[in-house]
Amino acid sequence: MTGVDYLAQEKIWFDKSRYDEAERRFYERMNGPTSAPTFTTQDSGANSILQDIARARENIQKSLAGTAVPSSVDTGELITRMKNLEVENQNLHKVVEELRTALSKLEGRVAVLEKRPAAVVNAAPTAPQKTPVVTTDNGNEETDDDDDDDDLDLFGSDDEEDEDAKRLKEQRVKEYAERKAKKPALIAKSSILLDVKPWDDETDMSKLEECVRSVQADGLVWGSSKLVPVGYGIKKLQIQCVVEDDKVGTDMLEEEITKFEDYVQSVDVAAFNKI
Repeated sequence: MTGVDYLAQEKIWFDKSRYDEAERRFYERMNGPTSAPTFTTQDSGANSILQDIARARENIQKSLAGTAVPSSVDTGELITRMKNLEVENQNLHKVVEELRTALSKLEGRVAVLEKRPAAVVNAAPTAPQKTPVVTTDNGNEETDDDDDDDDLDLFGSDDEEDEDAKRLKEQRVKEYAERKAKKPALIAKSSILLDVKPWDDETDMSKLEECVRSVQADGLVWGSSKLVPVGYGIKKLQIQCVVEDDKVGTDMLEEEITKFEDYVQSVDVAAFNKI
């Protein structure tokens, strides 16, 4: 329990001074006047303390009852702070909206820049326009320069700058196409290790390897080979080859090798690695 709660529940005899005064007057009437007490100053000090305690108790009771009114200074400060917070909140909203607008513009520019190289490569140079020819009555041919005279801008319009920019753009597209044509194309290749299994131990393995190497195709190069024991005296042919992915596949190799039914029982891919 705090000191404030203790004082709020404490019962104090606030009227003790009145009872002391009444008791003193009673004895004076009975016995006559007496000399002033020695501790008058102390009694007045005690009375002032009791009055302070009473006022404190009254304030405590008002605070507990919720009747105390907050000071105007604190209320004004709270209102000022709330207004400042509202202004800051509005400013933050404006900044966020500006950032969103800038981000959307940036995304649009990035999208345009990403699409521009493809458009430049696909753009075809425009054919030069021919000047129309007009035949006169005398049989002579004259060029029709009326349109050129009409399009003449004495004040120097932006058409010349546009033509220069267009010509420069066409030149850059042409240079890019030439560089791309000179650049050698990358050919994807793979290294394949095949396991070719015979029918039994009586199969001629040298003839089997000869049949396998007889399979020829554009983009196919045979490599080293060896015989690997399988079991019960049977050996399988393990042979290496390098193929171009766009021209030769594993399905094609299996189909061609299994055509030699007298020697080949099955063909399996033991390893496949990109080069």
